[in-house]
Amino acid sequence: MGRLSDDVPLPDRLLAVATRLFAERGFEGTSVQEIVNAAGVTKGAMYHYFGSKDDLLYEIYHRLLGLQMRRLEQIADGPGSAEERLRAAALDVLETSFLYLDDFTVFFRSTHLLPRDRREAVRAERRRYQERFRDLVEEGQREGSFRTDMPADIAVLFFFGTVHQIGTWYHPGGRLKTRTIAEHYVDLFLNGLKES
Repeated sequence: MGRLSDDVPLPDRLLAVATRLFAERGFEGTSVQEIVNAAGVTKGAMYHYFGSKDDLLYEIYHRLLGLQMRRLEQIADGPGSAEERLRAAALDVLETSFLYLDDFTVFFRSTHLLPRDRREAVRAERRRYQERFRDLVEEGQREGSFRTDMPADIAVLFFFGTVHQIGTWYHPGGRLKTRTIAEHYVDLFLNGLKES
């Protein structure tokens, strides 16, 4: 594994290296020494920014959720019908999951390893994201774009359940481009929300 450029700010370099190592070897299978060696720094330099390996893990989650939440809010508050905005939001969560596949993999493989307070903070962030996403489904139901006999919560849980499985089967370089996969997922989700 090559080192990142020294031009990358040290906290970002440490996070990038930790993310890649956690995705490849698992959180428990990666030592602090391996992280600092790969980042080309000392343990003291790492501990200046992150108090522990747990802090690195939490920051991976916090960074990905923060990015996706900012993007969701921009889409949800933007122009278009609820259906158009939901389509854009669903495509975005898939595209960012593919783009940050290592972060995504770490997220779903290691959440349970966070200390309880951090785990609860991550769950609260995920819940806020899913509630904002659900609001778009409910808005579409009120507009008459989506069926009302299906609870919005169930539809959203179904969608995210399928999204969360991506890290178990997707490998870069496969025959389908990530955009094509994302469009198929979104079509299946939105078609399920419409009257048959």
